[in-house]
Amino acid sequence: MSRQTGPSCKTCRRAGEKLFLKGDKCVSDKCVLPRRMEKEGPGRGGQRGRRRGGRKLSAYSVQLREKQRVKSVYGIGETQFHNYFRRAAKEPNTAEALLNMLETRLDNVVYRLGFAASRPQARQLVTHGHITINGRKTDVASYLVRAGQAIGVKDEKGLKAVRTMLASKDLPAATWLNLDKDNAKGTVVRLPGAEDTKDMAVNMQLIVELYSK
Repeated sequence: MSRQTGPSCKTCRRAGEKLFLKGDKCVSDKCVLPRRMEKEGPGRGGQRGRRRGGRKLSAYSVQLREKQRVKSVYGIGETQFHNYFRRAAKEPNTAEALLNMLETRLDNVVYRLGFAASRPQARQLVTHGHITINGRKTDVASYLVRAGQAIGVKDEKGLKAVRTMLASKDLPAATWLNLDKDNAKGTVVRLPGAEDTKDMAVNMQLIVELYSK
Protein backbone atom coordinates (compact mmCIF):
# COMPACT_ATOMS: atom_id res chain seq x y z
CA MET A 1 0.00 0.00 0.00
CA SER A 2 1.32 3.43 -0.94
CA ARG A 3 1.11 6.27 1.55
CA GLN A 4 1.26 9.97 0.76
CA THR A 5 3.96 11.39 3.01
CA GLY A 6 4.60 14.78 1.43
CA PRO A 7 2.31 17.82 1.19
CA SER A 8 -0.85 16.90 -0.73
CA CYS A 9 -1.14 20.37 -2.22
CA LYS A 10 2.30 20.03 -3.79
CA THR A 11 1.11 16.88 -5.59
CA CYS A 12 -1.81 18.86 -7.03
CA ARG A 13 0.53 21.64 -8.13
CA ARG A 14 2.71 19.15 -9.99
CA ALA A 15 -0.36 17.79 -11.76
CA GLY A 16 -1.59 21.31 -12.51
CA GLU A 17 -5.11 20.52 -11.25
CA LYS A 18 -7.08 19.57 -8.16
CA LEU A 19 -6.76 15.88 -7.29
CA PHE A 20 -9.03 16.19 -4.21
CA LEU A 21 -6.53 14.53 -1.88
CA LYS A 22 -7.66 16.49 1.19
CA GLY A 23 -11.41 16.05 1.00
CA ASP A 24 -13.58 19.08 1.78
CA LYS A 25 -10.62 21.45 1.90
CA CYS A 26 -10.16 20.98 -1.84
CA VAL A 27 -13.63 22.37 -2.59
CA SER A 28 -13.45 25.20 -0.07
CA ASP A 29 -11.80 28.62 -0.14
CA LYS A 30 -8.90 27.13 1.86
CA CYS A 31 -7.54 25.40 -1.25
CA VAL A 32 -4.39 27.26 -2.30
CA LEU A 33 -4.13 25.77 -5.80
CA PRO A 34 -6.30 28.34 -7.66
CA ARG A 35 -4.28 31.19 -6.15
CA ARG A 36 -1.00 29.46 -6.99
CA MET A 37 -2.09 28.78 -10.56
CA GLU A 38 -3.22 32.37 -11.02
CA LYS A 39 0.07 33.69 -9.65
CA GLU A 40 2.38 31.31 -11.52
CA GLY A 41 0.46 30.98 -14.76
CA PRO A 42 0.20 27.82 -16.89
CA GLY A 43 2.62 24.94 -16.53
CA ARG A 44 3.69 22.96 -13.53
CA GLY A 45 4.15 24.54 -10.12
CA GLY A 46 7.27 26.25 -8.85
CA GLN A 47 10.00 28.34 -10.44
CA ARG A 48 11.30 25.54 -12.67
CA GLY A 49 7.75 24.84 -13.79
CA ARG A 50 7.37 28.40 -15.05
CA ARG A 51 10.45 28.01 -17.23
CA ARG A 52 8.98 24.87 -18.77
CA GLY A 53 5.47 26.26 -19.01
CA GLY A 54 5.58 27.16 -22.69
CA ARG A 55 7.27 23.95 -23.86
CA LYS A 56 5.09 21.52 -25.78
CA LEU A 57 4.84 18.14 -24.10
CA SER A 58 5.76 15.01 -26.01
CA ALA A 59 3.33 12.10 -26.32
CA TYR A 60 5.41 10.18 -23.78
CA SER A 61 5.25 13.09 -21.30
CA VAL A 62 1.46 13.30 -21.63
CA GLN A 63 1.13 9.55 -21.01
CA LEU A 64 3.53 9.63 -18.06
CA ARG A 65 1.79 12.59 -16.42
CA GLU A 66 -1.57 10.85 -16.75
CA LYS A 67 -0.18 7.75 -15.05
CA GLN A 68 1.35 9.81 -12.24
CA ARG A 69 -1.91 11.70 -11.80
CA VAL A 70 -3.97 8.51 -11.51
CA LYS A 71 -1.45 6.99 -9.07
CA SER A 72 -1.68 10.10 -6.89
CA VAL A 73 -5.49 10.12 -6.95
CA TYR A 74 -5.78 6.50 -5.82
CA GLY A 75 -2.69 6.56 -3.56
CA ILE A 76 -0.93 3.66 -5.27
CA GLY A 77 2.79 3.02 -5.69
CA GLU A 78 4.48 2.12 -8.96
CA THR A 79 4.92 -1.59 -8.24
CA GLN A 80 1.30 -2.12 -7.27
CA PHE A 81 0.05 -0.04 -10.19
CA HIS A 82 2.18 -2.04 -12.62
CA ASN A 83 0.83 -5.28 -11.15
CA TYR A 84 -2.70 -4.03 -11.76
CA PHE A 85 -1.80 -3.32 -15.37
CA ARG A 86 -0.31 -6.78 -15.87
CA ARG A 87 -3.54 -8.34 -14.64
CA ALA A 88 -5.67 -5.98 -16.73
CA ALA A 89 -3.61 -6.72 -19.85
CA LYS A 90 -5.00 -10.27 -19.83
CA GLU A 91 -8.54 -8.93 -20.32
CA PRO A 92 -10.11 -8.02 -23.71
CA ASN A 93 -10.40 -4.33 -22.74
CA THR A 94 -7.26 -3.45 -20.78
CA ALA A 95 -8.21 0.16 -20.07
CA GLU A 96 -11.62 -0.76 -18.67
CA ALA A 97 -10.23 -3.65 -16.61
CA LEU A 98 -7.55 -1.40 -15.10
CA LEU A 99 -10.13 1.22 -14.19
CA ASN A 100 -12.34 -1.45 -12.60
CA MET A 101 -9.49 -2.62 -10.37
CA LEU A 102 -8.72 0.90 -9.18
CA GLU A 103 -12.36 1.78 -8.54
CA THR A 104 -13.21 -1.47 -6.73
CA ARG A 105 -10.38 -1.15 -4.23
CA LEU A 106 -11.99 -1.19 -0.79
CA ASP A 107 -10.59 2.19 0.23
CA ASN A 108 -12.00 3.77 -2.94
CA VAL A 109 -15.41 2.13 -2.41
CA VAL A 110 -15.52 3.47 1.15
CA TYR A 111 -14.75 6.93 -0.24
CA ARG A 112 -17.30 6.62 -3.05
CA LEU A 113 -20.00 5.65 -0.55
CA GLY A 114 -19.33 8.89 1.34
CA PHE A 115 -18.01 7.19 4.49
CA ALA A 116 -14.89 9.40 4.30
CA ALA A 117 -14.04 12.86 2.97
CA SER A 118 -11.04 11.63 0.95
CA ARG A 119 -9.39 8.42 -0.18
CA PRO A 120 -6.56 8.76 2.39
CA GLN A 121 -9.17 9.09 5.13
CA ALA A 122 -11.06 6.09 3.72
CA ARG A 123 -7.81 4.08 3.69
CA GLN A 124 -7.33 4.94 7.36
CA LEU A 125 -10.83 3.70 8.21
CA VAL A 126 -10.07 0.40 6.50
CA THR A 127 -6.59 -0.16 7.95
CA HIS A 128 -7.81 0.65 11.46
CA GLY A 129 -10.32 -2.19 11.19
CA HIS A 130 -13.55 -0.16 11.11
CA ILE A 131 -14.89 -1.56 7.82
CA THR A 132 -16.58 -4.88 7.12
CA ILE A 133 -17.43 -6.82 3.97
CA ASN A 134 -20.48 -9.03 4.30
CA GLY A 135 -20.20 -8.61 8.06
CA ARG A 136 -16.54 -9.66 8.34
CA LYS A 137 -13.82 -7.16 9.26
CA THR A 138 -11.44 -6.41 6.41
CA ASP A 139 -8.41 -4.19 7.02
CA VAL A 140 -6.78 -4.52 3.59
CA ALA A 141 -7.30 -1.28 1.66
CA SER A 142 -6.38 -2.90 -1.67
CA TYR A 143 -9.02 -5.62 -1.37
CA LEU A 144 -11.04 -5.70 -4.61
CA VAL A 145 -14.75 -5.82 -3.88
CA ARG A 146 -17.17 -7.73 -6.10
CA ALA A 147 -20.74 -7.12 -7.23
CA GLY A 148 -23.22 -8.12 -4.54
CA GLN A 149 -20.90 -7.56 -1.58
CA ALA A 150 -22.08 -5.38 1.30
CA ILE A 151 -19.85 -2.76 2.93
CA GLY A 152 -20.54 -1.84 6.55
CA VAL A 153 -18.95 -0.43 9.69
CA LYS A 154 -17.72 -2.77 12.43
CA ASP A 155 -17.72 -0.81 15.68
CA GLU A 156 -19.44 2.10 17.36
CA LYS A 157 -16.43 4.40 17.06
CA GLY A 158 -16.26 3.93 13.30
CA LEU A 159 -20.04 4.10 12.97
CA LYS A 160 -20.14 7.45 14.76
CA ALA A 161 -17.49 8.90 12.42
CA VAL A 162 -19.20 7.55 9.30
CA ARG A 163 -22.67 8.79 10.30
CA THR A 164 -21.25 12.24 11.00
CA MET A 165 -19.65 12.23 7.54
CA LEU A 166 -22.83 11.01 5.81
CA ALA A 167 -24.92 13.66 7.58
CA SER A 168 -22.70 16.40 6.15
CA LYS A 169 -22.88 15.04 2.58
CA ASP A 170 -25.62 16.04 0.13
CA LEU A 171 -24.22 14.20 -2.89
CA PRO A 172 -25.41 10.62 -3.50
CA ALA A 173 -23.04 7.68 -3.69
CA ALA A 174 -21.65 6.54 -7.03
CA THR A 175 -24.29 5.07 -9.36
CA TRP A 176 -22.72 1.60 -9.22
CA LEU A 177 -23.17 1.55 -5.44
CA ASN A 178 -26.31 1.41 -3.35
CA LEU A 179 -26.14 3.37 -0.09
CA ASP A 180 -28.34 2.81 2.96
CA LYS A 181 -27.58 6.11 4.64
CA ASP A 182 -29.64 5.48 7.78
CA ASN A 183 -27.75 2.26 8.61
CA ALA A 184 -24.37 3.38 7.15
CA LYS A 185 -24.23 0.42 4.78
CA GLY A 186 -23.51 0.10 1.10
CA THR A 187 -23.82 -2.57 -1.57
CA VAL A 188 -21.84 -3.00 -4.78
CA VAL A 189 -24.59 -3.19 -7.41
CA ARG A 190 -22.32 -3.64 -10.42
CA LEU A 191 -18.78 -3.08 -11.60
CA PRO A 192 -18.01 0.54 -12.53
CA GLY A 193 -17.45 1.73 -16.07
CA ALA A 194 -15.83 4.73 -17.73
CA GLU A 195 -19.06 6.74 -17.37
CA ASP A 196 -18.77 6.43 -13.60
CA THR A 197 -15.46 8.32 -13.44
CA LYS A 198 -16.32 11.29 -15.63
CA ASP A 199 -15.79 13.52 -12.59
CA MET A 200 -12.09 12.60 -12.69
CA ALA A 201 -11.63 12.87 -16.48
CA VAL A 202 -9.33 9.84 -16.44
CA ASN A 203 -7.84 8.69 -19.74
CA MET A 204 -6.81 5.11 -19.06
CA GLN A 205 -5.92 4.54 -22.71
CA LEU A 206 -2.93 6.86 -22.35
CA ILE A 207 -1.64 4.67 -19.52
CA VAL A 208 -2.19 1.51 -21.56
CA GLU A 209 -0.19 3.05 -24.41
CA LEU A 210 2.60 4.01 -22.01
CA TYR A 211 3.00 0.50 -20.59
CA SER A 212 2.67 -1.05 -24.03
CA LYS A 213 5.76 0.67 -25.43
